[in-house]
Amino acid sequence: MSTLVTYFSAEGTTAKVAKEFADRIGADIFEIVPEQPYTSSDIRWTNPLARCNREQIGGKDVPVSGSIQEFDKYDTVYIGFPIWYGQAPRVVHTFGKGYDWTGKTVHAFATSGGSGIGKTAEKLSPSLPGASSVDAKLVHSASEL
Repeated sequence: MSTLVTYFSAEGTTAKVAKEFADRIGADIFEIVPEQPYTSSDIRWTNPLARCNREQIGGKDVPVSGSIQEFDKYDTVYIGFPIWYGQAPRVVHTFGKGYDWTGKTVHAFATSGGSGIGKTAEKLSPSLPGASSVDAKLVHSASEL
C-alpha cells in the first residue's frame, strides 16, 4: 500500500508544506483544485460577501477539477488545507465525498494565519465515508508533520 498527500492551497502556503512533506516521505501528491479557481477577492474573509464566506456558511459543495486514479491503492492519506471558519474549506469536503475512504487512515493538516485547529477532524470526518481514523493538526512547516 502507498501514501498520498493531497492538498488545497488558496495562496501557496499549504502547497509549499504539502510538496515538501511529500518529497520527504516519498509519497504521491495530488492538488485539490476547484473547477472555478478562487480569486484574491473570493478569499478575502474580512468581506462577509466573499465567496469563501458564502461557501463555508452555506455548507455548499464546491466542484473539484480532476480526480485521483487508483485511489484504492492508498492506505494512508494526508489532506492539507488552510483553516476557514475553524474547518476545512468546502472544496476539501466535496473532494472527500468523491471517494471511498474505507479502511484508510487520514491525517489532516492545516495552515493558518491565526485560527486554531478546533474541531477540524470531527467536522471533516462525515465527508470521508469509511475512513478508519481521521486526525488533524495545525502546522507551519513540513517538519511538523
